Amino acid sequence: MTTPSTTVPAGSIAPAVAAAVADASRIKTRAIDRVAYASDASHFLLTPRAIVVAEDAAEVAAVLRAASAAGSRVTFRSGGTSLSGQASGDDLLIDTRRGFRRIDVLDGGMRVRVQPGATVRQVNARLLRHSRRLGPDPASEVACTIGGVVANNSSGMACGITENTYRTLESMVIVLPSGTTIDTGDPDADTHLRNREPDLFEGLIRLQRRVRSNPQSVALIESQFAMKNTMGYGINALLDFDSPVHALAHLVIGSEGTLAFVAEATFRTVPIKPKTTTTLAVFPTLDDATRALPALVATEAATLELMDATSIRVGQSFADAPAQILGFSPSTETALLIEYHATGDDELAALAARGADVLGSIALRAPAVFSSEVEARATAWKLRKGLYTSVAGARPSGTTALLEDIVVPVPSLASTCDGLQLLFERYGYRDSVIFGHAKDGNIHFMLTDRFEGAEAMARFSGFTEEMVDLVLDAGGNLKAEHGTGRVMAPFVRRQYGDELYGVMRELKRLCDPTGILNPGVIIGDDPHAHLRDFTHAEPIEAEADRCVECGYCEPVCPSKDLTLTPRQRIVVRRATARAEASGDHALARELDRDYDYAGIDTCAVDGMCATACPVLIDTGSLIKRLRREEANPVLAAGWKAAAKVWGPMTRVGSVALTAADAVPARLVTAATTAGRALLGADTVPTYAADLPGGGPARRGRAGLLGAGARAPIAVYLPACVNSMFGAAGDGIGVTAAFTRLLARAGISVVVPEGIETLCCSTPWTSKGYAAGRDVMVRRVVDSVRGASRNGELVIVSDGASCTEGFAHIFDDAGLAYRTEDAVDFVAREVLPVLGDISPIVDTLVLHPTCSSTQMGLNPALHTVGDAVAHEVRVPDAWGCCGFAGDRGMLHPELTASATAAEAAEVRALDADGHASCNRTCELGMTRATGKEYRHVLELLEEATRSLPAPQSR
Repeated sequence: MTTPSTTVPAGSIAPAVAAAVADASRIKTRAIDRVAYASDASHFLLTPRAIVVAEDAAEVAAVLRAASAAGSRVTFRSGGTSLSGQASGDDLLIDTRRGFRRIDVLDGGMRVRVQPGATVRQVNARLLRHSRRLGPDPASEVACTIGGVVANNSSGMACGITENTYRTLESMVIVLPSGTTIDTGDPDADTHLRNREPDLFEGLIRLQRRVRSNPQSVALIESQFAMKNTMGYGINALLDFDSPVHALAHLVIGSEGTLAFVAEATFRTVPIKPKTTTTLAVFPTLDDATRALPALVATEAATLELMDATSIRVGQSFADAPAQILGFSPSTETALLIEYHATGDDELAALAARGADVLGSIALRAPAVFSSEVEARATAWKLRKGLYTSVAGARPSGTTALLEDIVVPVPSLASTCDGLQLLFERYGYRDSVIFGHAKDGNIHFMLTDRFEGAEAMARFSGFTEEMVDLVLDAGGNLKAEHGTGRVMAPFVRRQYGDELYGVMRELKRLCDPTGILNPGVIIGDDPHAHLRDFTHAEPIEAEADRCVECGYCEPVCPSKDLTLTPRQRIVVRRATARAEASGDHALARELDRDYDYAGIDTCAVDGMCATACPVLIDTGSLIKRLRREEANPVLAAGWKAAAKVWGPMTRVGSVALTAADAVPARLVTAATTAGRALLGADTVPTYAADLPGGGPARRGRAGLLGAGARAPIAVYLPACVNSMFGAAGDGIGVTAAFTRLLARAGISVVVPEGIETLCCSTPWTSKGYAAGRDVMVRRVVDSVRGASRNGELVIVSDGASCTEGFAHIFDDAGLAYRTEDAVDFVAREVLPVLGDISPIVDTLVLHPTCSSTQMGLNPALHTVGDAVAHEVRVPDAWGCCGFAGDRGMLHPELTASATAAEAAEVRALDADGHASCNRTCELGMTRATGKEYRHVLELLEEATRSLPAPQSR
C-alpha cells in the first residue's frame, strides 16, 4: 500500500492528445524526463507517462479537449514547490512554466498581469521600481510560480487573509477541461460563460442558492474562512460573489488544478513599506507567548513568527545565533520574532513604541529591544527561516522531511502546540520543530522518517488521525497555506461535513465532468490516499544526499529550459539508485545513458543553485565528482600534461584564435564540426565567427605594475582567459585597463614571475581532471606565497570566475589568503582617488556573473558602472549565461537557452553600452544579444583618460 512501484511504467500518450501538440519535440516520454518530473516538493512520488511542454493557452485548451475525450488524467506543473502532492500525477503532466512567463506591469504598478510560469520574486522585481509588490508573500517566493500561488491561494508570513491571492486577484483567464477559455475580466464574461458552458453556469447559480439558503452552511463557511484556509475548495466564493463568473474565478483560486487551468492572472498590488524594525522576544512559556498575541496584533505588527523550545534549541547551534536565544537550556521557552513595517521613520517609531509598551509589561527572559539595523534583522530572520534548513538538512540519509501546516483560532494556539508536542513524543517523531505565523494562528511542523514499511506507516497513520482530531476539536482548519493536495484529501469531509462536502463534489462535477483534472487531489474516494505513493530518498552521493527536492534551485539554473534542473539532476540520481536497488538494471542503464548529456554535459557547474538552496547544495559539485569518476584517462593525462606547460598552451590557444579570425569562419567551423563528430561534442569546441582573435601574453606584466616604484599593496594575477581571448572590438582589454587605472590612482601591485604558467585551475576543476588541477594548485600556491609575503598582501585577479577559482585554491590548501576581484579592488582603492568622473555613456546594461554573485561582487560592479554611465540597468531576467569557460563552445545550445530571456530584454532596452566582469561571459552575452559586451573596467579606463594626475598617497 505504501511503496511506490520499483520500475517506472512505460511512457505513452493518447494519439489524440499528441496530435493537439503543435511540435512533437515538446512531448516527452523518455524515462529520464518522466522521472525528472515525477518529484515535486512534497513527499509523494508519482511518475507521469508523458510530459507536454505547453506553448500557450490555446495549446492547453486543445490538449484538455483531447484529454477529456480520451480519458487521459492531467496534472499541471509549474514551479513544483507544492508540499501536499497536488503537482504530481501518474498520467499526463503539462509543464506550464516554460511557455508562460510573461509579466505586464499595469497602471504604474497598481496592477500586474502575469502568466503562471513567472515566480513571485520575478514579479516583485518588476514591481519594485514602482514601490509595489504582490500581496501573497510565501517563503518560497524565489521559486514558487504564479500558477501555484493562484492554485493554492498562497499567503505567507505577513499577508494573512487580507492580502492573499483570494483578496488581491482581480481577474483571470481560465481554460476549462472542455477547452472553453474565459477571461473573467471581460465585461461580458457572464454572458460568454452562459453561452459556452450553460450547465456550469446554471450549476453555479444552484450551488449559490443551496449554500446561501442553509444557515448552518453559512455559519460554518464564515467561521472557517475567517482564518487561513486551503482545505477543500474556497466555497466562501459562493457567498462573496453574485456573478457566476466571478464566483467561478474565486472558486478556481485554491482549487489546485482540479477545476481549470489558469492561463493568466491579474492582481491588485500592495505598497511596499520600506522602513522596518525587528526584535526577538523570548517568553518563559508557550502559553505566555500566545497570551501576548492579541495585544501585539492590536499594535499592527506586520509579522509575529513563533518558534517553540525545540526550535530555539536547534537555533542555538547556528554559528551566528541571535544573542537573545543563547545562555540557557530551552525547556518551555518560546520566541516571537516581531516586526513592524512603515512608510516613514516617524510612523515606524510610533509602531515600535506601541510594541515596546506591550513587551515591557511581560516578564521576558531579557528585555526586547527593537532594531532597524540590517544585520540584526538578517540574523533574526536567518534563525526563523533556517529552522527548516537545519532539521531537513541534518536528517539521516535515506529519510524524508515532511512539512505540514495547520491553523487554529489564536486563543487555542498554545493548547494545540502542547497537543502536537505530545503527539510527537507518543509517535516517536523526535526533534520535530513547531514554528509559524502566530498572529494568524498558523503553525508549521516537520516530521522526518523513512516512511516505509508497516510499522512506520502505522505510526504516521495514527499520528495523522490524532492530529486531525486535535485541530478540528480546536475549531481549526487542517490546511492553512500548503493546500489540501493528496495528504489531506481523505479528511475534507470530516472538516466540512456531508452537506458542504457534497457542494464541493458537485462543483468538481460541473467544472470537470469527465474527472480528468488532478484526480485524487482535494476530492477523492480513497480513505488511505495520504498513505500511498510516498517517495523514498535513496542514498546517493554525499554532495546531494541531503536534498529535500524543494525546487528553489530551479529558476537560477542555466540549463532549466534545455535539459535538467539541479533538483532534477538529483532526482534522476535517486531514481537510478532506486532502479538498481530494485533489480531494474535496464532502467538504470537507460537513465545513466541519457544522463551523460542531460545531467552532466549541459551542467554549467556555476554554483548558482547553492545560492538558492535552503540546505546549501551545490549540484555542480556533484557533477564535477561524476566528471572525475567518468573522466577519459587519455584526456585526463593530456590535461595534466597541459597543466605542466600551461604558458605555451595559452599562447597556442591565443595564436590559434588569431589565425582562425583571419580566415573565413566557415572553414574553421567545418573543421571543428568534423572534430566533434569524430571525438565527441564534449571534447572539441565549436568555432564561431563571433569569437575574437587571441589576446596578448602575460609574461611582460611580471614585476611591479601601476605606480612605478611604490610599495605594492596587492598581488595581481592577470587571468589567462584574457590572454587567450582578445579584447572586444578596438578595446585594450581588462588587463591593460586595470594597469592604467592603477597608474592613474598612484597604486602599485606586483605580478609574480612565471605568471604565464599560472591559472585559477577552473578548467581542470569543471572538467573533473583532478591530477591536472593538483599540478596547477601547487604551482599557484608556491608562486603566490612568496609574492604575497605569505598572505600579507591581498591577491587580485581580473576575471570574476578566475578570482573565485583562486579563492578556492587557497581555501583548499588551508591558506587564509585574501582574494579580491579587480572590480572590487578598483571600487575600494582606485575610485576614491580618481575623484569626479564624467560618464561616457547614457545607459549601461550590466551583466552580473554567477561568480560575481556568489562572491558578493555585484555592488562593486554597480558602483563602477555608476561612475561611467548616467543610468545603469541590470536586466530583470538576468541569469547565468551558461558559457561556463568553454561549455558555451562545447554546447552552444546551453548558452542560447540560458540567455534567451535576458537577451530579449537587452535588445528591447537598446542601451548605449554593455558590460560585465568576466571575459567568457562577455563572449556569451555578445553572442546572445548581438551587442558588444566589454569588461566594465575598460569603460572606466576610457572615462578617466583626461583626469589629472592623482595627489601623492
